[in-house]
Amino acid sequence: MKINAFKFGIACAITASVFWIICSVLVMAMPSMMMSMSGDMVHMRLDDIGWHLTWAGVVKGLVAWFVIVGGAGWLLASIYNRLQ
Repeated sequence: MKINAFKFGIACAITASVFWIICSVLVMAMPSMMMSMSGDMVHMRLDDIGWHLTWAGVVKGLVAWFVIVGGAGWLLASIYNRLQ
């Protein structure tokens, strides 16, 4: 079965974008709780670090993740199709 690499890449990019937006909203709504959770996820104490989240940063991150994950999804599907 062949995968449409372009559509798969777009689906990955949209999925990553949705997760980025949800994460950004959670950081804005509950910054200390999200800092604690982030520290737990990377096995570090992040108590002395603070969030520096701006709307411009949210948009830049959204675009960056869209492009990076979309490209990675396209590459993954392309390699998968060549292995068939």
